[in-house]
Amino acid sequence: MSERQTIFDLSRPGRRASAAPACDVPARDIDDLIPSDRQRREPARLPEVAEIDLVRHYTHLSTLNYGVDTGPYPLGSCTMKYNPRINERACSLEGFRGLHPYQSEEHVQGALLLMKRLENWLAEIAGLRAATLQPAAGAHGELTGLLLMRAYHDAQGRSPGTVIIPDSAHGTNPASVVLAGYKVLAIQSDERGGVDIGALRAMVDDDIAGLMLTNPNTLGLFDPNIVEIARLVHEAGGLLYYDGANANAVLGRSRPGDMGFDIVHFNAHKTFSTPHGGGGPGAGPVAVRDILEPFLPIPVIVGEAGDAEAGLGDSGAVPADSGAGDPAEAGRLRFDWDRPQSIGRMRTFYGNFGVLVRAYAYIRGLGAEGLKRVSDMAVLNANYLLEGMREFFDVPYDRRCMHEFVVSGEPLREHGVKTLDVAKRLLDYGVHPPTIYFPLIVPEALMVEPTETESRESLDRIIEIMRTVVEEARTQPELLLEAPHSTPVRRLDEVRAVRKPVLRARVEPEGSG
Repeated sequence: MSERQTIFDLSRPGRRASAAPACDVPARDIDDLIPSDRQRREPARLPEVAEIDLVRHYTHLSTLNYGVDTGPYPLGSCTMKYNPRINERACSLEGFRGLHPYQSEEHVQGALLLMKRLENWLAEIAGLRAATLQPAAGAHGELTGLLLMRAYHDAQGRSPGTVIIPDSAHGTNPASVVLAGYKVLAIQSDERGGVDIGALRAMVDDDIAGLMLTNPNTLGLFDPNIVEIARLVHEAGGLLYYDGANANAVLGRSRPGDMGFDIVHFNAHKTFSTPHGGGGPGAGPVAVRDILEPFLPIPVIVGEAGDAEAGLGDSGAVPADSGAGDPAEAGRLRFDWDRPQSIGRMRTFYGNFGVLVRAYAYIRGLGAEGLKRVSDMAVLNANYLLEGMREFFDVPYDRRCMHEFVVSGEPLREHGVKTLDVAKRLLDYGVHPPTIYFPLIVPEALMVEPTETESRESLDRIIEIMRTVVEEARTQPELLLEAPHSTPVRRLDEVRAVRKPVLRARVEPEGSG
């Protein structure tokens, strides 16, 4: 079978991949089933193929895909780590997989218990009071957190209009701020890659609703001034929001709530190893300080007596500070809709339940010490890779990094090579490129995050491939300018692809050729 053949190329009239049994119910006129104005005038042109052709076609397509199951995926900020298969088995158990979103509460007590425990674990990991699992992704979690911020200020009789965002912020932060009805006020980074404290002192005033921050930030650097930053924001009446995209670096080692953050969103697909990418289901749980708990989205899972504080108890995943018991001890769990200060509902049912089951299995399987080990290895791997790459890339902020780092390919410009060309050439060596041109404050940026799931041998291979590609850029730049050479399709016109995307194959009518 040619690699260029589509399923339509394989089609031959009369071939079938299945055979339907004879109809054993009385036939009915099609007009009785489908209104005539909704019926096709011509049959749909579907491919007609045998089962073996169908299987080979889709098996071949599957080999063209690249992911964490086939090779390293060091996308900075995205944390594309391997997803343990046992978590997939857990969420596919019939007791979870077979649930209907609108089953009665008495029939889903196990699911409610899992979600309540997960809420409590996430709140404990964040160092905060309570959490909601409703947000369907990280950006959705950002919006939820900002709406909680707005509800809090409204309840205080305040109407600030601005949210501060660092110039190294994640790309969705500004959009979320605008969507929540606030204005964006950007603050620059200092020479060490952190928030410029002097600039922050000058801009905080009564109009500041809050500050959105990632710590460590998108440069992979921990901001040592976080306590002072929190003090300045709080004294101005604002709240501190933690973008949890980089929480993989601090699990069990530091807690955002202890740093002074009031709102934390987690990316389950980044931090707790649920599937990532493809625009499919995600989860962006949000944890909050006690002053924000009344505003959480409804419904809220509570115990029989309305106790929403049931803690971690003996559940074994992470240590509890609250002293409260396991939610199972609170008796029957239920949804509480009577929350007059709530921001309302952010998601149908209670979020993407299958993703939450995976996150639960991940945390429960690792336990407190395992979560610490995740962060330890993520930071160790990133620093190991940084030391190997600093020989042939510029390091604009030369500090010990956390779970990711940013280097610059600016020196390669003298050979006519851009970071984009480096990324394309990496594909020929079977390594997915790191994030490029982000954050914007670093010219020709490569943002690299190896994750804790890559072995030392894998990291050594990445370093050697990077070394080879940089040497090619200096001696044979045309190799990079024309890359990739070995992928199913060669270099695309990316500007045209964005402006004029081709979303489907155009099949010529039968008999036209």
